[in-house]
Amino acid sequence: MLPQQWETFKRAARLEKMDEIPMAMIIDSPWIPGYLGISHMDYFLDPELWFQSNLKIMEEFPDIIFVPSWWMEYGMAAEPSVLGAKIKFWPDNTPSEYHTLYRLEDIKNFPEYEIEADGFAALTLHRIKMHKQRILDHGYTLPMVTARGPLCTAGFVRGTTDFMLDLVDDPEGAHKLIDLCTNVVIDWLKAQAKVIGDTVESIFVLDDIVGFVNEEHYEEFAHPYLKRICDAFPKDWIKVYHNDADINACVEHLPDAGFNVLNWGKQTDIEEVKDLVGDRMCLMGNVNPLEIGVRGSPEEVHQATMDVLEKSGGEGIILSVGGGTSPGMPGENIRAMEAALKEYNAKS
Repeated sequence: MLPQQWETFKRAARLEKMDEIPMAMIIDSPWIPGYLGISHMDYFLDPELWFQSNLKIMEEFPDIIFVPSWWMEYGMAAEPSVLGAKIKFWPDNTPSEYHTLYRLEDIKNFPEYEIEADGFAALTLHRIKMHKQRILDHGYTLPMVTARGPLCTAGFVRGTTDFMLDLVDDPEGAHKLIDLCTNVVIDWLKAQAKVIGDTVESIFVLDDIVGFVNEEHYEEFAHPYLKRICDAFPKDWIKVYHNDADINACVEHLPDAGFNVLNWGKQTDIEEVKDLVGDRMCLMGNVNPLEIGVRGSPEEVHQATMDVLEKSGGEGIILSVGGGTSPGMPGENIRAMEAALKEYNAKS
């Protein structure tokens, strides 16, 4: 994103009065290679192709705030690979993870991790170092550092099904794993901030596994750790949270954890979310990303976008899809969202 776009995002995140509603999209490896017709392996392993791909997207859609801005990531590989999860690479899809922690009691045998040297975290940091100055020289900024959340990371390392069972069958062991993963997340965010430098003033945490638990389990196994992450960074930094699974168990608690912005899924209507937290968080959403964003016509996207904007009341919102930009979303549907927003802003 451009520096002026970041200033706009910050104002919206802080619930300041805006003359116009901004639009932001989460873009990363699930969407970019397919949209540009390139191999995922080439996208991940060819640094010049990676740079040119991101530049092309930002130049094609100059009025959209792309979050987190030049996302340097290997799918979801960085955090779990630090703790030894097996990572599989595919020619036409993002990497997948395979759990390696078969027994919770084996946590005590884990070697001390080194966030700047282990797994794909090390490779990601190296790529940031490679491209940081070049990105800044092109006039863009790098304001956010990004990590998968502690429950998400724990699910990758342990296996999601086993981890869900652990919450009931071995809560003490589950806490030990989540605590370890929280430390990894904080150290990972700080390592990125150290490499990027003074432009960073935001964290972006993605944790869909929070959407798999009830409210009681959220308060025990998620909230304290999410709050610990937010508290580890300056109070005036913008904290963005993504969860496009079910948010009913967590939504009312997220402002107390320290988050300013919520990007959530299609399951919960924006009116309902706004009633719950609309005066405490900025809402980043909530056009259906798959059935509408990918499979809908531009006319359907336009109508769905207008519906979200009307229900928002024109305040406390950053227009987006309900989650990340889904693989296969065509450019004409993104432009249909832009057109609807321009129409709405003109009459507001």
